[in-house]
Amino acid sequence: MAVHPPVRTGRVLMSTQPGTDHAPGELDLHLIGEGRHEELWTVLGAQVTGDGGTSFRVWAPNAMEVQVAGEWAGWDGAAHPMTRLDGSGVWHAYVEGADVGAQYKYRIRGADGQWADRADPLAQYAEKPPSSASVVWKSEHEWGDDAWIEARRTRQPVDEAMSTYEVHLASWRKHYSGELYSWDEIADALVPYVADLGFTHVEFMPVMQHPFGGSWGYHVTSYFAPDSRFGDPDGLKRLIDRLHQAGVGVILDWVPGHFATDEWALARFDGTPLYEDPNPQRGWHKEWGSHIFNFGRHEVRNFLYANAVFWLEEYHADGLRVDGVASMIYLDYAREQGEWSPNKHGGRENLEAVQFLQEMNATVYKRVPGIVTIAEESTAWPGVTGPTSDGGLGFGFKWNMGWMHDTLDYVAKDPLYRSHHHGEMTFSLVYAFAENYVLPISHDEVVHGKGSLLRKMPGDRWQQLANLRAYLAYMWAHPGKQLLFMGCELGQESEWAESRELDWWLLEHPEHAGVHAMVRDMNAAYTDTGALWGRDNDPAGFAWIDANDAGRNTFSFVRKAPGHPDLVCVANFAGTPHEGYRLGLPSAGTWSEVLNTDAGTYSGSGVGNLGSITATAGDHHEQPAHADIVVPPLATVWFRKDA
Repeated sequence: MAVHPPVRTGRVLMSTQPGTDHAPGELDLHLIGEGRHEELWTVLGAQVTGDGGTSFRVWAPNAMEVQVAGEWAGWDGAAHPMTRLDGSGVWHAYVEGADVGAQYKYRIRGADGQWADRADPLAQYAEKPPSSASVVWKSEHEWGDDAWIEARRTRQPVDEAMSTYEVHLASWRKHYSGELYSWDEIADALVPYVADLGFTHVEFMPVMQHPFGGSWGYHVTSYFAPDSRFGDPDGLKRLIDRLHQAGVGVILDWVPGHFATDEWALARFDGTPLYEDPNPQRGWHKEWGSHIFNFGRHEVRNFLYANAVFWLEEYHADGLRVDGVASMIYLDYAREQGEWSPNKHGGRENLEAVQFLQEMNATVYKRVPGIVTIAEESTAWPGVTGPTSDGGLGFGFKWNMGWMHDTLDYVAKDPLYRSHHHGEMTFSLVYAFAENYVLPISHDEVVHGKGSLLRKMPGDRWQQLANLRAYLAYMWAHPGKQLLFMGCELGQESEWAESRELDWWLLEHPEHAGVHAMVRDMNAAYTDTGALWGRDNDPAGFAWIDANDAGRNTFSFVRKAPGHPDLVCVANFAGTPHEGYRLGLPSAGTWSEVLNTDAGTYSGSGVGNLGSITATAGDHHEQPAHADIVVPPLATVWFRKDA
């Protein structure tokens, strides 16, 4: 488990100077200048003062002049010039009469002498796209998840059950007209749905303000503002609150590696490359067509890690999934020879980005006990979940992209040829405990011509559905936490597209309702079986029974954890059942069949073991006991030892 020591950062002690101008205090300005202000959103941006006005503060160190232009003054910026506060790069103006709901922008004469209107980088609310003004906001939400937050403080996610349902909120459900659901409409539908399916967490693809819906939220313009397409910011708080009260955790997808190019947002904010790296070899992401943050500037790192704290503290998020970590930590990512320059040691590592990730992880784990950070990191970088004190990046988990690619490649093969690819299913156990892993079947695997998870499976429709059920149960029994993209639990036929909702009509068909029911039962059995998650990060929690039965396309293993009964998983990826299959077992006695993906209730063929098997003493598969069982075709079966 990663250990996260504190970094040298500061908390706000005084939010405004004495008097009536509502300017930031000296301590705040000092911490901003040092890049050590963990609560940046409480000082910069639009701060409602409670006396009918708002104090506007913006960091623009290279600007020649700054004004705040708002609808209250007919967008006349000259009516409200801002004052530069000495030495800090922060500009300030107090505007009487500007209150909650007022729209505004900063009008900046940059270092290049040109005037430009900019959205507020610290705005907590923004106009609905395609409009781009910032909106003065003050939350009125009263949280009702105290019990959840209190319990979270003592949790260690790496040692607990964690099955995550990944959601793109704009396309999970839509109105018949195509109009988006509001935050509250999403909550009304999503909260009971996820709770019924038994997922422990939801993971929302980015909810931060972005102008182009087709970016799925990965080209952010307002890092501190939730997507206004769904309503005001308190709507997101209500959604998260209701999920917590239903016992479901919330992970937010977070994008600190790159940002949108819109001229009214962060790009060349004060007439200079302020937030983006000025070095074109480091500041431009040619693959994604976006700017890359200047990780070498401490104020920019501060902006980002304060943003991480903001979502965890102000919105009660339980974790952050950090997008594109590999693109951040390698100088040569998506670059040809000659398009990048080595670091000071001659290597290809982005040392400043590594420093930022370590600072961010150390800060959030110190401030918000029980949360988790998850890296989407696709290479063999060592110590992604290692402690920052030992040079690791300090994440709680890392996505296991190797497992995903290998297993999807295997199940895409016809069962006739799977025996030649048997090692693709077993190789992940060579490195399964090198990091704390999440096994991801994410949105990236069901888009851009890759087809849905169901359509990756070979054979006719019955075989595709059977393969899908068997694959998911194998995944849930494998060491690591699980993440499944929305629609996979339906046996979604069509490839995902953000422009339309899921194929909910499939649940009218028994075979697709069977996949849905199997996922519900699988989650229930998973959370009720500590052997499946109590030792996910410990090699002692896993042992192969038979890893080499390639001829029958069958895999068997046992999961263990102290204080919990053992669980044995047998997965048969052959198209025929195996009768009289002698299975080695860790102990004699009765083993209940707690999950059988071929059950008739899931529209399977109904082959099984009448609910349990009896193991007798006698070595087999290097186990002290054994039983002769029936292994259904294209199916995974879980057996749990009776007390």
